[in-house]
Amino acid sequence: MFKLLQRRRVVAWMGAACWAMVACPASAASPQDMLAASDDIRNPPNSFSLRLAITEYRQGRQTNHSTLSVYSSPSESSGDFRNLVRMVTPMRDAGKLLLRNGGDLWFYDPSSRASVRISPQQRLLGQASNGDVMTTRLARNYTAELKGPEEVKDGDGVVRKTQRLLLVAQRPDVTYAQIEYWMEDGTHRPVMAKYYTAENRLLKSAWFRRFKPALGAVRPTETVIVDGLDPQWVTVMQLSEYTPRKIPEQWLQRDYLPRFAAD
Repeated sequence: MFKLLQRRRVVAWMGAACWAMVACPASAASPQDMLAASDDIRNPPNSFSLRLAITEYRQGRQTNHSTLSVYSSPSESSGDFRNLVRMVTPMRDAGKLLLRNGGDLWFYDPSSRASVRISPQQRLLGQASNGDVMTTRLARNYTAELKGPEEVKDGDGVVRKTQRLLLVAQRPDVTYAQIEYWMEDGTHRPVMAKYYTAENRLLKSAWFRRFKPALGAVRPTETVIVDGLDPQWVTVMQLSEYTPRKIPEQWLQRDYLPRFAAD
């Protein structure tokens, strides 16, 4: 009888251990690892370029539109992306440049041949800020805290099972002080985000849509951004023409901006 009870306890223990090994791998990932996995969906791992179209709407009517070429290259030292952004349209802005290398963000105007330091929080067009058009790895700039599972509607109104993270900026030079970030449970695909000031004021909300294959993964190619105070003020960012390419090192230097010529 004693041996039978012993055997039952061993079997029960082994069953519990097997259940834990099967049921727990998803929860074993840290919030920072989950955020890094979502970064890998949003961004290719190596140097690339893309075309970015930004359209602003007020009260349902288009009020502004701009297109940009974005060149991104990961830094060997920090692992985060360095970016050169060239404005293509409208014609009045053609040739203007934004450069981000480390914590420095510069704006260059070819008409004055002057480069000035600017803030990533400053609006570029509509609800899109200078920092929004840059390729970034959130896991390298924010500390992630898991808030738990939550069902939310995605940009197409479909209810998704997600995990909600609270992201807190690690440095003052990042674009947002805090971000609420929802990713699809199991896939880590970004679903939506809310962006806050240091005073916890909602700046805007964003929905990530139109997932398509691009440079080895299925990535969101459209972001719909809604103002935190005026829901009728909407900005749509569309990404296309992902192209793997080597970004010349001199393109990412402030002193080279007056000599930059896109190929």
